[in-house]
Amino acid sequence: MKKQEALAALAALAQDNRLDVFRLLVQAGPEGIAAGAVAVALDLAPNTLTFHFDRLRLADLVTVRREGRSMIYAARFETMNDLLGFLTENCCGGALEKCKPASACKPVRPKGAKVTV
Repeated sequence: MKKQEALAALAALAQDNRLDVFRLLVQAGPEGIAAGAVAVALDLAPNTLTFHFDRLRLADLVTVRREGRSMIYAARFETMNDLLGFLTENCCGGALEKCKPASACKPVRPKGAKVTV
């Protein structure tokens, strides 16, 4: 990840509602969650939520797809992991044995598990 990409991602996450939205999408896993369910779970107005989704999408932190009449948003785990890697790549001055390794998120959820919204 380049510095400008990291700055865009950090700027997008540096707002309380967007951080809440992103964390909910991470919890939902790779299949994502409908925008309406996000609005209900976080008690956000749909027009406000659209603005936040756009900021996260521009920072490449989320994807969106249409399913019928619903817009389904999902976290981009690759971008999230790239950001974590960027932030920790020089951990402990390069003496990695002194650092606790950053864990990469591998979004796996048991079949049938549901996200609570």
